Amino acid sequence: MKKLNNSGDETIRIIPLGGLEQIGMNITAFETESSIIVVDCGLAFPEDDMLGVDLVIPDITYLEDHRDKVKGFVITHGHEDHIGSLPYVLTRLNVPIYATRLTMAIIENKLKEHNLLGNVKRKVISYGQFINLGDFRIEFICTNHSIADSAALAIYTPAGVIVHTGDFKVDYTPVYGNTIDLARFGELGKKGVLALMCDSTNVLKLGFTESERTVGKTFDTIFDDNEKSRIIVATFASNVDRVQQIINSARKQNRKVVIEGRSMINIVETAIELGYIQVPPGMMISMEDMNNYPDDKLVLITTGSQGESMAALSRIASNIHKKVTIRPGDVVIFSSRPIPGNEKSVAKVINELSMKGAKVIIQDTHVSGHACEEEIKLIYSLVRPKYSIPVHGEYRHLIGQGEVAKKMGVKKENVIILRSGDVLEIGEKHAKVVDRVQSAGIMVDGLGIGDVGNIVLRDRQHLSENGLIVVVMTFERGSNILLAGPDIVSRGFVYVREAENLMDECREVVNIALDRLVDRGVTDWGKIKTEIKDALADYLWKKMKRNPMILPIISEV
Repeated sequence: MKKLNNSGDETIRIIPLGGLEQIGMNITAFETESSIIVVDCGLAFPEDDMLGVDLVIPDITYLEDHRDKVKGFVITHGHEDHIGSLPYVLTRLNVPIYATRLTMAIIENKLKEHNLLGNVKRKVISYGQFINLGDFRIEFICTNHSIADSAALAIYTPAGVIVHTGDFKVDYTPVYGNTIDLARFGELGKKGVLALMCDSTNVLKLGFTESERTVGKTFDTIFDDNEKSRIIVATFASNVDRVQQIINSARKQNRKVVIEGRSMINIVETAIELGYIQVPPGMMISMEDMNNYPDDKLVLITTGSQGESMAALSRIASNIHKKVTIRPGDVVIFSSRPIPGNEKSVAKVINELSMKGAKVIIQDTHVSGHACEEEIKLIYSLVRPKYSIPVHGEYRHLIGQGEVAKKMGVKKENVIILRSGDVLEIGEKHAKVVDRVQSAGIMVDGLGIGDVGNIVLRDRQHLSENGLIVVVMTFERGSNILLAGPDIVSRGFVYVREAENLMDECREVVNIALDRLVDRGVTDWGKIKTEIKDALADYLWKKMKRNPMILPIISEV
C-alpha cells in the first residue's frame, strides 16, 4: 500500500485474520494497493463451551471483499492449525496454493476428500526458491519443526523485507532433512529486515528445545525393557519423524508395524510414497494380519494421543474398536504432551487402559516442535529486525516474545502486539494499527458452516445445564377452544415417571394461564406461548430453583 500517509513512507498492511491470542487457526494477509497474499489457512478446535461444534475456521469476509487482489495462499507447513481450513475456504475463494513437497501432498489428500483437487491450482516450492505474487516476492527458507518440509518465509514487499518464521525450532540433528538454514537468516539480517513475525508458542520456556532425534533413543530403551509385550504407540499423525523413529526401534526387534487411524494412515502412506519415511519391505502389515503374529512381534502406531473421543486409541480403550482389544501386558506409549484443555480426556483414556491391565508410559517420549527462549533469541540476533510482531500464541506468549525482542535490541515502541482482525500499516518510518476487520471464527457443525452462532450455542448451553420441557396443546380452529392437553414432556429436566406430581402441577399452572388468556380474549398464538412460558418458568423456579428451556407447541384442528 504505497504512500498512504503524508510522510511519503511506502507501507503495506498486515492483517492477521486468526492465530493471535489463541493456539490454532493461523492465517495472515499481507496487502498492497493491488495485491494480497495469505500466509497459512488453519483451523482451531472448539473450546469447551462450543457444544456440538466440530471445528472453527477463519472468517475470510475481508478476503472475499477484495478477492480480485488475492494472489494465493502461501503455506509454511502441514499441520491442521495451518492448513485445516483450506477445503472450506477454497470453495469461497479459489486461488492458487504454494507449499513445499510434503505439505502440498497432505493438502492434496484433504482436497481429494472434499472433491476439490481438480479445481485448485497448486505449485510445489523448494527451499531457496522465490515466487512472485503481485507486488510480493516470497522466498522459502528451510526450518525444523515436528513435521518435515516446514518453511520460514522471507516476504519482499514495497515497504521492506518481512521474515515470517512459521512454526519452528532449531534442531541440529533432525531425523529427516537438513538443519534450519541459520545462514540465510543471517544474510537477510545483514541486508536489513523490516519486521520479524516469530513463533511464540514456547517463548516462556527457558533454554533450547531438545532434538527430535533424542526421542529415538528413548523408544529403543522402552522397546528393550518391554521386548515380550505388544507395543501400542499413540502420537500425532503429522509427526512423520516420530513415526520413522518408532519404525526404527521396531526394526531392531524384528517387529511388524500396523498403522491405525484414518489421518495416520493417510499421512504415513503419503510420507512413504514420497520417501519421507523409510520402511523395509514386508515390515508394514494390515490390521487384519495382526492375529498372525505373536504379541512380541507387533507394534501398533495409532492416533488418539490427545484423548479424542473418536480417535482409534480412545475406541480401543473403550472396547468399541472392531479389531483391537487391550490385553493385560500390553504396553501403551503416549508420545505427545496433552494440549492445554485435553488433560481430562487424556487422563480418561489412560485410566481405561490401565483398568484393562495395560502398562501406560507417558514420560520422555515427546519433544516439542517449537523454539524455546534461547532459540528465539538466536533468530533475533541473526535477523536484527526493526520491528517485532509476535505471532502464533496466546496473549501471554505474545507479550513474552515482546520482552525477548526488547532484550535483543528491538526498541520498545517497535514491539507490536496485535489482535486477530487488527490492520497494521507498516513501513520504514512508522507502524501503527489503523483499522479492524471482521475476524471472529466460523463454527463448523457437521455439514453446516456458519449456521451455529452465539444464540445457538447459548440455547445448547441452556439445554445442557437445565433440560427441556415441552408443552403440547391442541385448539379448535376458529373458536380457540382447548381440545387436547396440555401435555407435558420432559427431556433432561426430571424423570417423568418419578415426578408425576410435579407434572400434574405443571399442567395445572398451564391451565390457569390458559383460563386467564380466555378471560382476556387473547387468541394470538405468540402471546399464548409467551404467557405459558412465563407462568411455568416462574412456578418451576419457585418450586425447584431450576430454569429449564420451555417450548410450547400449539396445533389446531
